[in-house]
Amino acid sequence: MSNKKLYRSLADRKLCGVCGGIAEYFDLDPTIIRLLWVVMTLFTAAFPGVLAYIICAIIVPQQGQLPEP
Repeated sequence: MSNKKLYRSLADRKLCGVCGGIAEYFDLDPTIIRLLWVVMTLFTAAFPGVLAYIICAIIVPQQGQLPEP
């Protein structure tokens, strides 16, 4: 079982580090995650995409703020 933790990235951030953290979690390029997020937000109802980003920015802890096991 993997001990991966989702967090907001401090090193690879444009706004709050949500997309950078998701990219690190899934071992992907952060630019791909950002592009997918923008495309999904623009070509679907924009409000849920923006709301999801804001919720993630509030709920997901920043890198280094996770408690040690």
